[in-house]
Amino acid sequence: MIIGVPKEIKAQEERVALLPSAVYQLIQSGHEVIVEFEAGTGAGFSNDDYQQAGAQLESDHAGVFERSELIVKVKEPQPEEYALFRKGQTLFTYLHLAANRKLTAGLLSTGVTGIAYETIEVNKRLPLLEPMSEIAGRMSVLMGAYFLTRHTGGSGVLLGGVPGVLPGKVVVLGGGVAGINAARMATGLGADVTVLDVDMERMRFLDVTLHTAHTLYSNEDHLLGLLPDVDILIGAVLLPGAKAPKLIRRDMLRQMRPGSVVVDIAIDQGGCVETSRPTTHLDPIFTEEKIQHYCVANMPAAYSRTATQALTNVTFRYIQLIADHGLEEACRREPSLAGGINTREGRLHQRAVAEAHGLPFEELAWSCQI
Repeated sequence: MIIGVPKEIKAQEERVALLPSAVYQLIQSGHEVIVEFEAGTGAGFSNDDYQQAGAQLESDHAGVFERSELIVKVKEPQPEEYALFRKGQTLFTYLHLAANRKLTAGLLSTGVTGIAYETIEVNKRLPLLEPMSEIAGRMSVLMGAYFLTRHTGGSGVLLGGVPGVLPGKVVVLGGGVAGINAARMATGLGADVTVLDVDMERMRFLDVTLHTAHTLYSNEDHLLGLLPDVDILIGAVLLPGAKAPKLIRRDMLRQMRPGSVVVDIAIDQGGCVETSRPTTHLDPIFTEEKIQHYCVANMPAAYSRTATQALTNVTFRYIQLIADHGLEEACRREPSLAGGINTREGRLHQRAVAEAHGLPFEELAWSCQI
């Protein structure tokens, strides 16, 4: 199979979809790999690294798409890339279609098979999303703590406090992978941390593992009771494949102290705060209702080398399966892969995406359907 690795063109996206070592393994298995010139430089992997692995370098962005049967990316295609796809081609990347109707329509119109990392589910886990959630969760506290500084417009609160001064308060919405990693970082810095969730078993797990963090059942009343004292509010809510619920309305945000910080990790799925809108690493912050909002839509790209390594660790076995056996047989061998198929031949196979956009949904007809 011919596998293409284009350079990411989303703003400040420095990750690359495959490590040189993964490219080498694919080539040793008899496949061709086309890597766009400088696709890996932002993550610390040079053109020479890919050439030594056996990849063919392609200087033309469109040329990678034209020559490849399987396109492997990190982030969702940008509008100028929609026309580069074709029927019979397979795209494997993060898609987050429920928050992006234009992209959904673009993929459907081309007939490309769009497989989303974030909707592949194994035993109620999302193994291809988890590494990026871990990075985003840990990073959320670092960014939140920085933007509490007075010179950035924050309230001037040092998250860990000092002797004689109470630490800052962090509230984490959601006790999943991103949430628990945010809570771990915040407790490590000495903050007063509360995690809200609706899953009692999850809260028992958090209570045992986090020790110093508090857990609280998530409802509006409890949230309103916490907001006046919060220094950093971290939105880590996830409904697999679906648009994030708006748990924080504008009127609720007004309960927070001026200069407090919201970090909306869920912004890829539309955000869980009403006032959130996507930002970039070069312009990460905006202020609404006197509250700092950090809503970077590709947070892990800031740590591109770590993120690239972590991503390839979990995606490679699926890429190898597709390359070795074709998509349908790969799904039979690994049924969870079928859950990643969002679009195929102009049809939408992800129910949550169809519901988000009011579009027709079709069950995947293959026997590998999960």
